[in-house]
Amino acid sequence: MTPTVHPSRLAAKDFLSVLDLAPAEFDHLLDLAGTLKRTRAEGRGGPQPLAGRHVAMLFEKPSLRTRITFVIAVRELGGEVIEPPSDVVFGGRESVEDVAHNLERWVGGAVVRTFAQARLARFAAAATRMHVVNALTDEEHPCQALADVMTLVERFGSARGLSLTYVGDGNNVAASLAHAGSLAGLRMTFASPAGFELPAAVLADCARIARHGSTIALSGDPVAAVAGADAVYTDVWASMGQEEEADERARIFEPFQVNRDLMSAASPRAVFMHCLPAHRGIEVTDQVMDSPNAVVFDQAENRLHAQKALLALLMAK
Repeated sequence: MTPTVHPSRLAAKDFLSVLDLAPAEFDHLLDLAGTLKRTRAEGRGGPQPLAGRHVAMLFEKPSLRTRITFVIAVRELGGEVIEPPSDVVFGGRESVEDVAHNLERWVGGAVVRTFAQARLARFAAAATRMHVVNALTDEEHPCQALADVMTLVERFGSARGLSLTYVGDGNNVAASLAHAGSLAGLRMTFASPAGFELPAAVLADCARIARHGSTIALSGDPVAAVAGADAVYTDVWASMGQEEEADERARIFEPFQVNRDLMSAASPRAVFMHCLPAHRGIEVTDQVMDSPNAVVFDQAENRLHAQKALLALLMAK
């Protein structure tokens, strides 16, 4: 039997999508995240692959979990963080490409939370000497998906063969979850109202990268979709930038609320997942959020460890 070869660093310069990871890289990143979490809990110092290097935090959108966990991750890996104001980075004073050309002369990496994925791709392509990480775009949220799979592995011992149902909008969180779940071997169902399903391009990518018997099904019936699921996942119905649609979306998505009745259709061992922030009483009830089966704060904690592993492998010299 050929031994598994763990890469010492990622092949791609940037991490803009879960799709940027080769299968072996995905597996190794999650293993390393677990190791770094244990090392931190034991109070032992970890590796310092970012010693003497700077990472820029470029955030156009609000952030609690992503910003804080990346700042801590960089510092615990030995690096320094700079946080230039968003208006001087993406405020239109100069082109995205010129901003990237400037920054790569000073910093080794940039963690970017912006709107269009295409804009992020332009920024990363221009910065040939700087590593770029997607901290959320309108289309994808890959760092969240890494933490999601890590949380499932912790809870169940392995993600392979688990049944996960995502209930709600087929948004950026759902897209990256589908990508990561396909690499992890999840059997996934995405239940959404008509017109809010996962994009066809996401389904095509998942079919291309699926491993370990991973499958994806779409459903318009949340109760049927949740039946027997090991994990039930939801997200806000109106994402950042969609606030004007909130009332209309609330009407459309009301039958897709994750409440005690819906969770009762899942497996008795089912966990509840949410990327946060949660709108309690809208997409999920307090009873579900505060139940012993909710792992939402485990997901939030694991953002730190998954992102430390990502940065360590992405920026290793």
